[in-house]
Amino acid sequence: MSGQRTPTSEVLVVGGGLVGLTSALVLRHHGVAVTVVEKRSTTSPQPKARRFHMRSMEIFRELGLAGLVHHAARDLAGHDHMAAGRTLAECEQLPLWHATGAGGALVDVSPEAPCLIAQDALEPVLRQAAVEAGATVRFDTELVAFEQHDDEVAAELLDRATGDRSPLRARYVIAADGARSPIRQALGIGRSGRGPIGEPNVNVYFHADLGEVVRGREFNLCQIEHPDSPGALASVDGRRRWMFMGSGNTTDRDWPTLLRTILGVPAPDLEVRSVLPWRAEMLVADRYSAGRVHLAGDAAHVMPPFAASGANTGIADAHNLGWKLAEVLRGQAAPALLDSYHAERRPAGWFAADQSSRRTLNLRAQPAPPDPTLAHLFVLAAGGFQYTEGALADTPETLNDPEPITEFNPIGRVGTRIPHRWLDQARTRSTIDLAGPGWALLAGPRTPHPDPVHAGLAVHRLDVDFLPADQSLLIRPDHVVAWRGTDPRAATEALAGLLDGRSSATEFAGT
Repeated sequence: MSGQRTPTSEVLVVGGGLVGLTSALVLRHHGVAVTVVEKRSTTSPQPKARRFHMRSMEIFRELGLAGLVHHAARDLAGHDHMAAGRTLAECEQLPLWHATGAGGALVDVSPEAPCLIAQDALEPVLRQAAVEAGATVRFDTELVAFEQHDDEVAAELLDRATGDRSPLRARYVIAADGARSPIRQALGIGRSGRGPIGEPNVNVYFHADLGEVVRGREFNLCQIEHPDSPGALASVDGRRRWMFMGSGNTTDRDWPTLLRTILGVPAPDLEVRSVLPWRAEMLVADRYSAGRVHLAGDAAHVMPPFAASGANTGIADAHNLGWKLAEVLRGQAAPALLDSYHAERRPAGWFAADQSSRRTLNLRAQPAPPDPTLAHLFVLAAGGFQYTEGALADTPETLNDPEPITEFNPIGRVGTRIPHRWLDQARTRSTIDLAGPGWALLAGPRTPHPDPVHAGLAVHRLDVDFLPADQSLLIRPDHVVAWRGTDPRAATEALAGLLDGRSSATEFAGT
């Protein structure tokens, strides 16, 4: 017997992609010891996800990373337009869409603008940030077995470079191991949904210097309407890196010739880097949690790319789960709090997947789709989905107040992200910034002062339009309104109940 102790970590994150690395960053933000293992040798070599919604950027803002992400995305700054045309050479920019409120005034939705950055450019930023934050990040390392016990998960890891196997004990596991998730399969968790949607497609990633071709007509996505090969051309860096998304189930084509046809220019330096077949799917895990293991990202939900919601939904998973694990690991909350992860994020995942599956790549049809039940674009982009069950303290007054989805009208309803309002003339501090990593109580100017019962609860007196002068809002660490009422002292009772794992209108009817 060697006498060596088995290495431990409070949380083991399996998967070193966008969601796994964000999970590690959120956990470190809350002071949780975390180990990330990824079987690949490097971060993603493919552009994959490119558009990160305002809500994702708000999460990166809380983590202190929004500036770094925007800097890494500088090549695509100003590429917000969509475009359409027979070929790239003939394409024209489509008008930008802006949400307006009463009187036609532009709606100020978020302290952060959405960000265009290719996944292969973003993941290295997140990996470096996770390491600097104190996470243990091990690439070339695969989870090959795990076993759940009453108080921990025993994992066996394989070093793919050396072939060595080693044990690791963790209190909890986050499975961010992709759409085919071996962990989900090992847990026997099924998936529900529409399954495959539409026809097979193919992504062709290529390099060609087209900067001069698109100058003055820069775009995020260009709808190609050439009869020989209709599809969409995505700008990865605005100059040399491009992705063509076309229909078909074969990769065996003369891609350089076809690409030059849809580009409408000779492109003598064109180089095809990869050709990947794919088919849109809508599938959501039937359970997001099993014992001490929690699914996140593609392991929990896959959806068509037409609303750019896949990676963004996974980042929101990480943000939701991270603070709950931290509260439980610190002994500040009962393990029952973790039940709210499935209760909240599965409906949110289903909503995003369903909305994505009912959209298309027809850019000319936006933003007035024929389906009147489609959610408002800002509901998807600014985290407008309302949790109706979970770590919430509803009262009879707030139970029957659903958040609309076909319009964007956030007023601080229970179960929704707190509305954004600037708190200073310089527009540097937002209501979004008041919570995270701790809790916040927003009190109107005519409410009595509460008696906080939780060390992480910060009290802010505010005079904002969504908060009546005699009301208060309890804001969770993930910026979600957990309670709303007229007596802020009742919020401390609600908070204590939430941390005990109680979250129902019946239990808080007296508050």
